[in-house]
Amino acid sequence: MEFTTPQGFRDVLADEASAREQMVRRVQDLFAQAGYVPIETPTLESMAVMQEGGRVPASPFKFFDAQGNLVTMRPDVTLQVARMCATRLGDAPGPFRFRYIQRVFREAEGQTGADAREKKQIGIECIGTSGPEADAEVVGLFARAMSVAGVEEFKLSIATVGVLRALLAASSAPAEWKSSVLEAFHDSNFVEIDALCDRGEAKGSKFAPVIRKLARVRGGRSVIGDVRALVAPFGCDGALDDFERTCDLLAEQGLAERIVIDFSVMSSFDYYTGLVFEAFAPGLGTPLGSGGRYDNMIGVYGADRPAAGFAFYLEEVQAAIQCAEAASRATDGKPLRVAVPKGSLNPDSIEALESAGLDVTGLANPGRSLIISNPGVDYIIVRPSDAPIFVETGAADCGICGEDSLLESGADVVELVDLRFGACRFIVAELDGATERTKEHYRQLGSIRVATKYPRIARAHFARRGTQAEIVQLHGNIELGPLTGMSECIVDITATGTTLRENNLVITDEVLSSTARFFANTASFRTDARVRALAKNLSKQAKDRDLKVTAGGAVV
Repeated sequence: MEFTTPQGFRDVLADEASAREQMVRRVQDLFAQAGYVPIETPTLESMAVMQEGGRVPASPFKFFDAQGNLVTMRPDVTLQVARMCATRLGDAPGPFRFRYIQRVFREAEGQTGADAREKKQIGIECIGTSGPEADAEVVGLFARAMSVAGVEEFKLSIATVGVLRALLAASSAPAEWKSSVLEAFHDSNFVEIDALCDRGEAKGSKFAPVIRKLARVRGGRSVIGDVRALVAPFGCDGALDDFERTCDLLAEQGLAERIVIDFSVMSSFDYYTGLVFEAFAPGLGTPLGSGGRYDNMIGVYGADRPAAGFAFYLEEVQAAIQCAEAASRATDGKPLRVAVPKGSLNPDSIEALESAGLDVTGLANPGRSLIISNPGVDYIIVRPSDAPIFVETGAADCGICGEDSLLESGADVVELVDLRFGACRFIVAELDGATERTKEHYRQLGSIRVATKYPRIARAHFARRGTQAEIVQLHGNIELGPLTGMSECIVDITATGTTLRENNLVITDEVLSSTARFFANTASFRTDARVRALAKNLSKQAKDRDLKVTAGGAVV
């Protein structure tokens, strides 16, 4: 019998534990010198507290206690601090400055991160103060914490959610559309933002082009003026006054070179209300830390107070330091790493990359080579379904695959460009003449069996339809599902429908249409100008391809 730690948990041996202890001590001393006092919150928290606070990470561990209350192992500390302030400190005058270092427990999202179910979260909460001075205090303290922890090279992407909130509030678009826009900003999904701005609810709206442009605002202090010019005609520039002052205060702290104004950083809209920021270190595939202002959260639990704070994981700081050490040992500059799909998307992907100015020598005929290295770029040749995983984990900076592969993987990446090739349809199909039999099966059993290679996509589709579905995942000819009685229907990709007809299957529903997408690692997108330049070139290609189609030209 092999005795191992549970999946997602690990032992920390003496050398690493000693290094972590020293790092934590330096950071905690810094917080203490800034006037922040220590607090602790319980490992188990009421599920109602987490749900009431808004968007929070999924927790892998939920229990019923002896009284029948649903509790969870904390996935986040900030919500607990908000609950504590509202209920335990409601009558205390404040302000409060708290610091903490505690373990948090999160479920790995997508197909990666199995080793990240337990992490050590370090953070501060500044409660009872507001305004640019308080915001600059929080961001500045984060930057100093990174420095004393040993992270020398990092960038702070900052924005304010107030501008987008004001635009959406002024718009007469349906609430569902506004919610979808917020979700797309939260996911940094530029393709979805564009699609929403082109949808019927937004067509003709004066707000749609402004929202589209806002997502792409990125640069130094001067771009605040660009945003003001963009939104002032709609009376939506009020939030920029405090934000501009905050940026000036941060510059006075010597942080101007670290700051990037980036209005695509809009995480957790149910959580933050003003300033938001994320930190990124070169070579680290995930954000180094994040924070912002959450003035409405404490009031959810009781007495209201303004608040701001940040948190980072000790493990991410360690990883950033290791990345920097590896980079310092490299003799040449780090190449751009691009995940290129095998199969039907391969020829068009190579053509697109070459047209975008990259050297694709040897990529069309790689033989048995899995990585093709050309000046300044490495191509990692992968299955389309694996491309999102390579990019999410930072093994590649960016990549190409179908939208279906992105959806099926659930990977946390930045979706940048709809490349307009590789189109396919996802459909639901069943045996011809089986509709009534399927309905009767559902009436009797309350569910139907669905055979598919794409369980996440299929599950989401039937959930939207309000239909209970039992997913049977296959890897070969899924048409056999209905033919053998294993399933009532299938969810699959089709182009001409020939295979379906030859097996007496008929299409009963449309799931989605998919095209090839260019996407990037969330940190690479914000720290590597080459990724953004490639996205810009590929976007221009896609628009040119649309113009050719509109003009009647043949695009292969």
